[in-house]
Amino acid sequence: MTSETQPKQTPYGLWHSPISPQMIGDSLRLNDIQWDSDGKTLVWSERRDTRTVLVAKRGNDAMRDLTDSSVSPSGRVGYGGGEFTVHDGIIYFVHSGRLHRLAIAGGTPQAITPKFGGVAAPAVSPDGHWVVFVHSYEGQDSLAIVRSDGSQLPQKILQGTDFVMQPTWSPDGTQVACVTWNHPQMPWNGSELQIINLNFPENGAPSAHTSKALAGDTETAIFQPQWSPDGRYLAYVSDRDGWWHIYLYDTASSEHRQLTNGEREHGIPAWVQGMKTYDWSADSKHIIAIHHSKAIYSVSQYDLEGKERPLDALSDYTHIDRLAVSPKDGTVALIASASTIPTRILCYHAQDSVQVIRRTTTEMLSGDVLAPCEAITWDGHDGETVHGLYFAPQNSQYQAPDDTAPPLMVLIHGGPTSQRNATFDMEVQFFTSRGYAVLQVNHRGSTGYGKAYMNKHAGNWGVYDVQDSITGAQYLIDTQRADADKVIIMGGSAGGYTALQALVDKPRFFKAAVVSYGVANQFSLVMDTHKFEERYSEWLLGTLPEHADKYRDRSPLFHAQKIEDAVIIFQGTDDEVVPKSQSDTIVRALQRNGTPHEYIIYEGEGHGFRKPETKVDFYTKILSFLKQYVIFA
Repeated sequence: MTSETQPKQTPYGLWHSPISPQMIGDSLRLNDIQWDSDGKTLVWSERRDTRTVLVAKRGNDAMRDLTDSSVSPSGRVGYGGGEFTVHDGIIYFVHSGRLHRLAIAGGTPQAITPKFGGVAAPAVSPDGHWVVFVHSYEGQDSLAIVRSDGSQLPQKILQGTDFVMQPTWSPDGTQVACVTWNHPQMPWNGSELQIINLNFPENGAPSAHTSKALAGDTETAIFQPQWSPDGRYLAYVSDRDGWWHIYLYDTASSEHRQLTNGEREHGIPAWVQGMKTYDWSADSKHIIAIHHSKAIYSVSQYDLEGKERPLDALSDYTHIDRLAVSPKDGTVALIASASTIPTRILCYHAQDSVQVIRRTTTEMLSGDVLAPCEAITWDGHDGETVHGLYFAPQNSQYQAPDDTAPPLMVLIHGGPTSQRNATFDMEVQFFTSRGYAVLQVNHRGSTGYGKAYMNKHAGNWGVYDVQDSITGAQYLIDTQRADADKVIIMGGSAGGYTALQALVDKPRFFKAAVVSYGVANQFSLVMDTHKFEERYSEWLLGTLPEHADKYRDRSPLFHAQKIEDAVIIFQGTDDEVVPKSQSDTIVRALQRNGTPHEYIIYEGEGHGFRKPETKVDFYTKILSFLKQYVIFA
């Protein structure tokens, strides 16, 4: 190694990184991927700047955009998702609260539903004549159906439950299956698999003849029903044995049979519409499925007896977001990444070959600046095992002085029922390439480690998430992988709440906190949040007024006098999940107490920042804040 290539000796946290705030602001996000019924045309959605674009690629042809700047497909139920589907050369997508159709060959989008409420998760009947979709209006969710050409007004075929998602047709077009649930459950706590038998009058829209629940209850969660192409089986994912596994319902014998097993997950919490973790082969003989264990994802093929064949050609990828199987030749399309491999669209072929279809702009980064992921465990405050992902500082141009440890970013996921995965995370690489270590905490209450681990959150929000973040940081300090004087906690939404509560419960342990739209007042959250989560707190904390003392004890606002460490708070003005009033109140308390803080408000931003200029400003201000209160303090 020559002197010109020798790494520069520079303290941790002061390394220059090629990953700029601008790069994060400009990054492209891949959302969903589906095959047309011809089995040759692949359609996907990708987010560019503030809008979503539908893109198609047929065979060896170049990809091309299907929508322009006048259209931005977006599901409008709950947190969104389920923005499009494709059938027989026609894309059906949601835009501005209406369902539209657009020919892949070209043309102008045509609205097929009136502008009335929220729309998501369209699914086309096998004959192409009807589209069933999720509809929400004034707090009432239902399943509706409309002619695919828009010639008739939509009609409801299922109502009476608080929520519905993931509708799918039987191959003969006589039945629709979906997942439903009611307050106070969340879909990952308890939900049902519903099957609807349809009547088809000579004139008018189909109507529900009968409907019944096939699986699930208030304690068992169901995810993604899907019929086999031959109609013999209805597959679905259930956590009835404590882990998300695939089950088969035999339509001839009415028997249910578990297909997969083991301590791994074949499902994920349904935060949005349109989520999918498996697909059938065209001959109905196999299911190709995503599964994950300890935050590492894999893909396997299962026959109808449950015999597994791992798709080893995909083993370099440790996170799979979506998966779709061609209905003609069995090609598997998926969105994949790893901690050091930026997100891509791939096609896996029967010959075990893998083709990259779409790359993201982050592919310009070299491996010597990307930090690999390490799944770690540590003992919680009560001796139980806690999980997380650790990333060491990584930048070949720099070397820290001997006998020094890096500052540590403790990143808390939102939800709080969610999980950090071994995906490509630009935020993580933003920090590690500057000389920070990163710990992504999958505290007890997270998904991905079995239902018993997730259920630790029942009544305990603000306990395990806080304590597991503290003990995780302490574990890295004790093993000389973090500087005890330079530990930062960072999170958004529920993760922002955990960060604030950690400052209350253990002052002076964290040097600083970065909080985005964090919950400060648990009482206000119950009164002000959106329908999807309006009774979530009953599971996380308990019912009111019986548990009012717990709500007060777990509200950072009422204990703000204990917060001594520097805080930077970010908030969007249009946030309907954690309204701006939450951040306003905690900031006023910090002002009264003289706690060092900064408060950044972004006009027009909601729950999660989307504008490129917002993201650039967000990370620029974080770096400045950390240098002032942590690195140079």
